[in-house]
Amino acid sequence: MTDQDHAKQIRQLIDSWSQAVASKDVKAIMQFYSPPLRAFDAIGPLQFLSREAYQQHWQHCMTFCPGEFRFEVHQLEVQADTELAFCHFLNYGGGTDSEGELHLCWLRCTQCWQLQPDGWKIIHEHFSVPVDMESGQGQFDLKPDGD
Repeated sequence: MTDQDHAKQIRQLIDSWSQAVASKDVKAIMQFYSPPLRAFDAIGPLQFLSREAYQQHWQHCMTFCPGEFRFEVHQLEVQADTELAFCHFLNYGGGTDSEGELHLCWLRCTQCWQLQPDGWKIIHEHFSVPVDMESGQGQFDLKPDGD
């Protein structure tokens, strides 16, 4: 199998993973993560050092959006070889709050995947939002060039 074949597999997995996120199916989401995991999310705490802790975080985050939920992957770039794959993309998403208002924004995401005996798994993930250094506030109103 070539590096391009591995990159294609990762793109397909990211598509399935993002569909699981959009449907708020935490059990399905977690199937993509390796038990040894380190994750940095845009929502605290500072880091997650286990799959179990990250699963609890995903479950908690889903409670903030009881209604409609969106999760779209844009500008996906994947580099892969026979053991590791690295990808980054912009994520457009958010959800409907308890009062029915839809809140959407752009985030940045980087993932590292490792080929394991049971297939490709995410071993590192980092979601972030740019911060305005003067105000200390997240810049949730930014849009990618051309959008």
